[in-house]
Amino acid sequence: MRRAPPTLIVVLLVALAMPGCGGRGAAPEGRASAPAAPWFVERAAAAGLEAVNDPGPEGSFFMPQSMGNGAALIDFDQDGRLDLYLLNGAGPASTAVNRLLRQEADGRFRDVSAGSGVDVAGFGSGIAVGDVTNDGFPDLFVSEYGGLRLFINDGGGRFHDATVESGLAGRGWGSSASLVDYDRDGWLDLVVVNYVVYDAGTICYAQDGTRDFCAPAEFPSAPATLFRNTGRGAAPRFEDVSAASGLAALPGAGLGVLCVDFDGDGWDDIFVANDQQPNRLWINRHDGTFVDEAVVRGVALTVIGATAANMGVAWGDVDGDGLCDLFVTHLEMETHTLWKQGPRGSFLDQSAAAGLTGAERSTGFGTVLADFDLDGDLDLAWVNGRVFAGPPAPPGAVPPFWRRYAQTNALLENDGAGRFRSIAADNRAFCGKANVARPLCAGDLDNDGDVDLVAGTTAGRVLLLENVAPRRGHWLTVRALDPALSRDATGAVVTVTAGGRSWQRHLQPGSSYLSSHDPRAHFGIGDAETVDAVDVRWPDGIRERFPGGSGDRAIEVRRGEGTAP
Repeated sequence: MRRAPPTLIVVLLVALAMPGCGGRGAAPEGRASAPAAPWFVERAAAAGLEAVNDPGPEGSFFMPQSMGNGAALIDFDQDGRLDLYLLNGAGPASTAVNRLLRQEADGRFRDVSAGSGVDVAGFGSGIAVGDVTNDGFPDLFVSEYGGLRLFINDGGGRFHDATVESGLAGRGWGSSASLVDYDRDGWLDLVVVNYVVYDAGTICYAQDGTRDFCAPAEFPSAPATLFRNTGRGAAPRFEDVSAASGLAALPGAGLGVLCVDFDGDGWDDIFVANDQQPNRLWINRHDGTFVDEAVVRGVALTVIGATAANMGVAWGDVDGDGLCDLFVTHLEMETHTLWKQGPRGSFLDQSAAAGLTGAERSTGFGTVLADFDLDGDLDLAWVNGRVFAGPPAPPGAVPPFWRRYAQTNALLENDGAGRFRSIAADNRAFCGKANVARPLCAGDLDNDGDVDLVAGTTAGRVLLLENVAPRRGHWLTVRALDPALSRDATGAVVTVTAGGRSWQRHLQPGSSYLSSHDPRAHFGIGDAETVDAVDVRWPDGIRERFPGGSGDRAIEVRRGEGTAP
């Protein structure tokens, strides 16, 4: 029998000693206090989302239960409306299957799981969405404790399980996953970050002697896995290139993953958020190999040189300087970390300057940077829930067993210069009730131009948060397609110029935690009523410019139809 490691107490003392940890950030200078009007309303019940997540038997302290089950936004039938795919975690012998929910024209969701081919039971973990066959229909990849699954979209609301023939069967405990064309050959490859080599027979205890979930340090770590898509169309084959690429060389308790261009050379790199271990930043060498440069680029450790429980990941330019920044959630006794980029390819922990050291103390998982109020800057949201027992939430908030793990979610407003302040008090729908939440997905579910949220809760109903924030500006939604590949251009970088400013988005739905977002790029453009130009750097490095026009609309740009910038 083993106990959870006492290092948590040490981390708590260090965190409490940091400046600014005693309270919430003050209102930013130069802007009035946030309006009392809420930014979100809860719409799950009205939208017909009644399914309750099943993580498995209560009181078993089976570690995968504490890490959660994934959620994804996917327009599986390509009707222009985002649908939902939700995982359960009660095991392969359970009747609690994964759920596919189709959004109807009236905004309600209909359960179309039965007969879809994706209504399977298992210890569900993460989801990656993308068209791995280049046939125009997005496919589904699911990581589980005990294996991987690949579901190929056949159209007509039907998928088939291609796990065995694809070469993905028989793996360990995968957590978050992402699809990325790392070698620029036109076929989406797969990155899976693996957590630990878990022994379900290990019993762990909290500091007070009561039984609790185990900490990751109790088990050997596992390296991330990289699968190369060899491009066989309807019958895809994935080759495990983890060793050849270099990723297998360094294990870590991986939870979050993000595949974007960190060093500005036009090739997507791989960031892995490791739990209580240094993060990895695998820089793409353009020859099929990667080298870890997390330390030299500043994202391996926090500003005090410490490891942390790195979990959810978000990416975006928080201060409008043209360089994207990295945000990662942590345990409640730690500070959620914002690494700001500058100069290009180098990062510095600026959590204190961003007002985050005084933000809500919580154990954060899924997280999103998005311009919720369309004023031209990125706001911040994350979902919460402990992995070790703490003070119980009020009765009725969650099932009794999970009360000691439940916490309220966090929502912070950007002041336009990259400093954040909490607006949780004005957002009861998202932040008012305690939950044990893990995945957080972002996308425009009702196609009205703003970003909505979907959060998955352990042993609870999914949260569907409709954006009703007072609009402080205009918007543009961009879908980037490559006709030669018949799919969304995952990995493209879209830049919108309007009113003398520019905004950049990287088309990568795989981020947050166990989640997949809307594949389109969403821009708040502030006071600008018209757009000057839309520039796209396609995944293979080719650049094109597309005309602007009026704002407050959704556009589609297609490779080969633009002009040289």
